Amino acid sequence: MKILKYLFLLLLLSLVALTVFVATQKGVFSVERSKVINSSKATVYNYVNDFRNYEDFESWAVEDSTLQFTFPNKTVGNGGSFSWAGDEGTGNAITIKAKDGESIEQKMKYDGTEADVIWTFKDTLAGKTKVTWKAKGTMSFLFKIYAALNGGSDKVIGTIYEKSLVNIDKNLDYETKTYAVKVDGPVKKTETPYIKQTFTSEISKINKNARIVIPKLIHFSETNGLSASGKPFIIYHTYDTARGLAKISICLPINKEISTSSGSDILTGKLNAFDAVKTTLTGDYSHTNEAIAKTTAYINKEKITPELSWSHLEVLTVSKLDTKSPSKLITEIYLPVKPKIVPAAPTTVTPTEEPVYNSETGETTPSSKPAVAKPAVQKPAQKPVKKPATTPATTPPAEEDSEF
Repeated sequence: MKILKYLFLLLLLSLVALTVFVATQKGVFSVERSKVINSSKATVYNYVNDFRNYEDFESWAVEDSTLQFTFPNKTVGNGGSFSWAGDEGTGNAITIKAKDGESIEQKMKYDGTEADVIWTFKDTLAGKTKVTWKAKGTMSFLFKIYAALNGGSDKVIGTIYEKSLVNIDKNLDYETKTYAVKVDGPVKKTETPYIKQTFTSEISKINKNARIVIPKLIHFSETNGLSASGKPFIIYHTYDTARGLAKISICLPINKEISTSSGSDILTGKLNAFDAVKTTLTGDYSHTNEAIAKTTAYINKEKITPELSWSHLEVLTVSKLDTKSPSKLITEIYLPVKPKIVPAAPTTVTPTEEPVYNSETGETTPSSKPAVAKPAVQKPAQKPVKKPATTPATTPPAEEDSEF
């Protein structure tokens, strides 16, 4: 019994000593890690600048299945933020300053631990990017104990950063660059009613905007007793690659036509049936321009006439709401074309039969030879009669009621 008491006292003294040691530490930490990423600086910067991507590359987020993320409307650039909660605790982060393509400054809090975070991006040879990730801050009492038992703050936080940088490289290099484009050919797209939000967007941010708008459309349809009749799609009314802007409608097909109340930010529409050339893109959205270029080349090769009153349509068959892997995304792209005009079939002329007399039998039988038209007798020419000049009536073309 005395031995157990001594062991208990020894353990208690050890805990007290550890507590005193941890309590007397300043709790200030500074961690820095760098890695060369096999992608361009713009690609890496845009990826890190959107907090929606953090659940895909932060090692603690990837490894902890209990985490639940909350994303506000703004997750990119100055003022962008997100928060999380799980069995290990809660936290949040906000971007304080983002210098396009160069650096990102953030503030992060996690169960009493606070940090100032700085990302920097530098070009290297062969189009690669050196990413440096720094953090300075103060640890909570519990985090100081955890760090003391696991080799210190540099090892604990540094390991998280190292794994996360590897995940960034993997996601951008393999997942983004693994893709396929297949031109399926001419199709007929059927009509369907839908609900939508229409606005002008930067082309690079369209699919991120879709991740915000589509859940709103789904919530609206469920609240109003509607059923989705297919996958969400995006109508591109204009697509200006020179300015990097597009006017779009992000849509959710529904089972019936409805009317929305005045002032609603969600409107209704009807996709008219149209002829198109369809292309299937399997992979990241960054390859959309290549898919459009191949579709355009097919249209030119097959001498199909494009419909130029609007740009194209994208159906998000498998979107980022369905999978976190960019290589598994599936987008159906429809470039509108004018229907082919089928020439009318030539008229068959039936020969006129004439009777033929048989001298041997004395009978008359019909002939299959065409009748020979007798030359028309020309009448004497008459003087032309002058009529008063008239202005032909002009009928304006009927206007079509179309979404496009």
